[in-house]
Order: sequence, then structure tokens, then C-alpha cells
Amino acid sequence: MTRVYITIDTEYSSGLVTGLGPADRAENYARSIACLTPDGPAGITHKLNMLNESGQKAVFFVDPMPALVWGVAAIEDVVAPILDAGQDVQLHCHTEWLEIAGRANPLESGRTGRNIADFPFEEQCELLALARNFLVAAGAPPPVAFRAGNYGANDDTLQALAAIGLRYDTSHCPAVPEGASQISLGPDDRDPMLYQGMIEVPVGTIGTLGGGQRHAQITALTLAEMQAAIRHARDNDRLAFTLVSHSFELINRRKLAVNKIVRSRFDGLCKSLRDMPGVETANYRDNPPLFGGTPGPGTSEPLPASAFRTGMRYAEQFVSNTLYGAL
Repeated sequence: MTRVYITIDTEYSSGLVTGLGPADRAENYARSIACLTPDGPAGITHKLNMLNESGQKAVFFVDPMPALVWGVAAIEDVVAPILDAGQDVQLHCHTEWLEIAGRANPLESGRTGRNIADFPFEEQCELLALARNFLVAAGAPPPVAFRAGNYGANDDTLQALAAIGLRYDTSHCPAVPEGASQISLGPDDRDPMLYQGMIEVPVGTIGTLGGGQRHAQITALTLAEMQAAIRHARDNDRLAFTLVSHSFELINRRKLAVNKIVRSRFDGLCKSLRDMPGVETANYRDNPPLFGGTPGPGTSEPLPASAFRTGMRYAEQFVSNTLYGAL
């Protein structure tokens, strides 16, 4: 069995903060977590319902840093429905909230930064322990896995996670070497491995025309590409394949309109995994990723590029952007 990890970064939006009062928090929740639209909710409630109907597991990486601004109750509202649905809650962290928090910034230095990697090791330990404690105070079990906001981790982050007792990280995105991640792994490091005291679980990829890779995100791949990538992983005895989504990804948050194309991808993925032999969806609580050795040239190759699948993606993305716009 190849374990498929549907991971959902679940977060209030720092970019949509217009004030620090209860009404502002409620509005942010409606746009970023619940994703309430005239066509009904398309956020975590919809995803939880789809996962339940298809009998699939997922991992919700919840960012508790808005507790600095709105208190732990704001995170309880996120964690409770996920746990009530029997799904897994793990740790996410967007350090952009430190600047919004102002005087509530817990660091003695008052330092702020977009990514956890912007901070020295000792402050990373402090921030990650704080985020973990917020998450647990909101009702989640002690987390064992982490993903950095914006993938913006470095090797110090992995060592800090190990120091505070976490076991897994999934911040390495092999398909985006120019991204915010500063973890010292490369585009060929595609399988779970022991690294810097953590089990690093890279985000899945597919091959692209010209020899590159594209990350396995719900907004980045068509349903056909995701299905083909999972079957390829299974047929090549991959231990794990990780897909990424976000709590708000099925809507345009500014227009509060459902993106029916992206929603159909997520819904179709859940349904197709139910009937796909040789794979099972998994989480970090019940069946965490198995892993091989230490980093080195990858022994597994991504799904080869296909001109037909790529052309279909271009067409689908054009329609999606034309009809629904950006997130």
C-alpha cells in the first residue's frame, strides 16, 4: 500500500486582517476557514463532509498563531469541527502574525518575520513551543508533525522541532527550489527520510515538460494529474505521496464565490481514492509515513511529463482563472 496524505493548511489570513475586534475575527473565519458563500460553505466543513462521505483520512495543519491577537478561542473554533469529524490536527505556523500582534509579540527581541526561518534557532524553539501550546490549549492532541507557513523553514527549524518533541516535518517542496524553504535538501529528495533529527516528508511532485517538477497542490494540478501521480507512486512502490490544499482553496475569498473547478478536483479526488486499489489515505496520528534512509540522490522518479495532461491543465486553469479569478 502507498500511503496518500491529503494535507490541508488551515489558517486565518493575515493578509485579510482589517482590525483586531471580534467582528474582524468572525469575518476572517468566514472567508478563510468556513468559506461561507451564497452557494453554501466551501471551507473545512465541506472538506470534512467530502472526506466522511468517501471514507478518507486527511491531515489538517492548523495555524494557532492568531491566538496572539484573538485568543485561544479563535483556534478552538478551528480545531473542534476537525476533531469532531475524526480527522487529524497537526501544527502549522505563520509568523506574519507577530507583526500584527504588536505588543503581544512574545519574543524579548520584538523580532518579526514572514517565515519561521527568519528567526535564530533559540527564537524558533520559543515560537514553535508557543504555537504547539496554543494548539493543545485549543483542544488538539499534542502534535507530532509540522509544516511551516509558506514552506518557509530551514535546518534550524527541523532541529528546533526535534528539540520540542515533534517527529515529522513536511516543509520541503522539491518542485519549488526557488521558494521560501531554506531546508538543505534538493529537488531529487522526494521520499520520506531521516534528516536533522526529524523525519522529513516532502510534498509530492510530477514531472513537467522541459525537465522540471510541479508541486502536488489542489490548485496546481488537475484531477487527472493527481490520479496519475498517485497511481505512478503506487506502481513504483513509493511509501508515501503528499498532496497539499488549504482551508480556503475552493473559493475566491474576496468575491466569496465557489471555484467550481477546484472544488470538483477535491471532491473527485476523495471519491476516486475510495476505489483506487493499492493505496490508502493516511494521517500522522494513526499511520504516519514510513521512511527510508538519509538524504541522497532520489531513487524514485516523479510521474513523467505528458503533453496531453499539461495541455488539459493549461486549458482548465485558463477557464478557472477567467470564471473565478485568484484566491
